[in-house]
Amino acid sequence: MAEHSPETREKVRAMVRELLESVPTEPEPAATPEPAPEHLVVNSLKDKLNREFDRDESSKTLITEDDLRGLEIGSRVRIGKNAKLTPLAADIVSDKQIVLIRKEPRDSGLLIKAVAIGADHGGYAMKEQLKIYLSDLGLQVRDFGTNSTDAVDYPDFAHAVAKAVGAKHVDAGIIIDGAGIGSAMTANKVPGVRAAACYSTALAKNSREHNGANVLTIGSGQNSFDEVKEIVHAFATTKLTEERHQRRVAKIDSVEMQYRK
Repeated sequence: MAEHSPETREKVRAMVRELLESVPTEPEPAATPEPAPEHLVVNSLKDKLNREFDRDESSKTLITEDDLRGLEIGSRVRIGKNAKLTPLAADIVSDKQIVLIRKEPRDSGLLIKAVAIGADHGGYAMKEQLKIYLSDLGLQVRDFGTNSTDAVDYPDFAHAVAKAVGAKHVDAGIIIDGAGIGSAMTANKVPGVRAAACYSTALAKNSREHNGANVLTIGSGQNSFDEVKEIVHAFATTKLTEERHQRRVAKIDSVEMQYRK
């Protein structure tokens, strides 16, 4: 086989270079800048320092060792103004140097001191919120259930609250169901109870001032919690005073007496 001349070999190299240059090449990917390091802000310590207390037991009149279990040394616990401690609870407070913060009533305009509260499954969540609000106002709260969102019958809990009011174990009652109407009907079957379903502060004031209502029923589906707080506050700071209203309420009571066995 004859050997190619230098000229021929150079022509072949030139053709190969030309062919390679004609083949498209993919651009190199642009360098991706490395992500800046994330700054994680841990707020748990800050939140703890900003809290007024580490545990709230202010709804209880008696503080036991169980109420203080699991607290760290130097923890702060809010308790009711007149709450008492069991001897074991007092020892834990001393040993762990727990700071007790006595809660002061926030509203001197309240006309009731003790309240019974109850709800069906539809009013359970609002009842739990309302208990805290009532306790913060300085009221003694007796909870008659329900204690979960499992389906129950509202008359059972309305009856329990109404009995406490009728027996004068508390100054007033609050019952929460979906609309507030059924609970009012149930409560009004109990002697000595005048229950009113109220959806506004005006109705709450009127029910107390004109009708001497001692049980307030609320519809959890009718008002926001902020509205309910205002309704409850109006109910708890208004009372029956004028003689003409007292006379009419006395007639309501006389009607009830006619049908008592």
